[in-house]
Amino acid sequence: MEEWKEYKISDLTIMKNGKKRPSGVGQFAVYGGNGVMDYANDYNAENTIIVGRVGAYCGNVYHSSGKCWVSDNAIAVFANDLIDIKFLFYLMSSLDLHHQHIGGAQPLMTQDIIGGFDVSVPSLETQKKITSILSSLDSKIELNRRINDNLEQQAQALFKSWFVDFEPFKDGEFVDSELGSTPKELPIVYIGDIPHTIESGKRPKGGATLEGVPSIGAENIKGLGYYDYSKTKYIPKEYAQTIKKGKINGYELLIYKDGGKPGYFIPNFSIFGEGFPFSEMYINEHVFMLDLMDNGYNAFAYFYMRTPYIMNQLNSIGGKAAIPGINTKDVECLPIFSKGSPYVTKFGEIVLPFIKTILSNCLENARLAKVRDTLLPKLMSGELEISEIETEK
Repeated sequence: MEEWKEYKISDLTIMKNGKKRPSGVGQFAVYGGNGVMDYANDYNAENTIIVGRVGAYCGNVYHSSGKCWVSDNAIAVFANDLIDIKFLFYLMSSLDLHHQHIGGAQPLMTQDIIGGFDVSVPSLETQKKITSILSSLDSKIELNRRINDNLEQQAQALFKSWFVDFEPFKDGEFVDSELGSTPKELPIVYIGDIPHTIESGKRPKGGATLEGVPSIGAENIKGLGYYDYSKTKYIPKEYAQTIKKGKINGYELLIYKDGGKPGYFIPNFSIFGEGFPFSEMYINEHVFMLDLMDNGYNAFAYFYMRTPYIMNQLNSIGGKAAIPGINTKDVECLPIFSKGSPYVTKFGEIVLPFIKTILSNCLENARLAKVRDTLLPKLMSGELEISEIETEK
């Protein structure tokens, strides 16, 4: 068994506090405590680890292989000849820096805190082997993320072309409608007048539990393919079996129902399915589940609901409530292009497979991230040897 040597992080690195970002927009990513914030026309670091230095993102760890600008709310950490930069990234990611800062109301990370960690490090050859295993998982996750971004952008572009710019209808007749001047070939109906179901969920007396069946709250209705597993709450399985409403079967439109600061309401939407984020799950009382009785129409509605008219309507209505939010009638009173239009139907047929792929990729990414996060501390500590993983393969 290879002997790992003991070091302090300061023995393996050179650290510098970031600087205020330069003016102007350019090609170099600007990193802060929350990752890439912007792009600048200059850089102050290359192939570096970035650690959040102040505030809510204190202790976040990122790696930039190229040239970048590290802002003044982060620390740049450079590897010396004893350690591989990617190994250093994974090593620092395993240190739980979020809980090592100083300060109370305003958390602060310092170079001394980071440098004072005692770590064990193998040979450079073993470092690179470990990095290769973890990087292969991250690369697949990143590839899936890019595929998902591309598919959603394609769907958004098609929606804009057909239902915002009305390009297929340029030579046709337009009429005045609640949505403005719209093609006569795109009839408008109201959600309350077409086949649909809309329901909310609930949690048991006493609130969420630590285990059971996942209960989806408004904090995870933030767009297609988004789910933060760290915020998962549960309801008892026995209780879930008694609930007649709120079970997510897949491909319903999920709507942020209520919550937030008084006078301020920003609606948001999502679609779950393909086992993502869970094979069995229920919404809670802060989420609406709207089913237009057709998965393709639900897919259309996801993009339609995010248009300025609908967003402004819901924002205005929701912000006026004592507890910011919307009710069933607010949703049912919304106009929408009828699925009787061949273009609405065709859009659903084209985009539904996109959404299926996105959700499947998200589920795979969740699985890959779980494998990576399980391996990470074991590989970084030497508890799990490379030979054991190679044998499993």
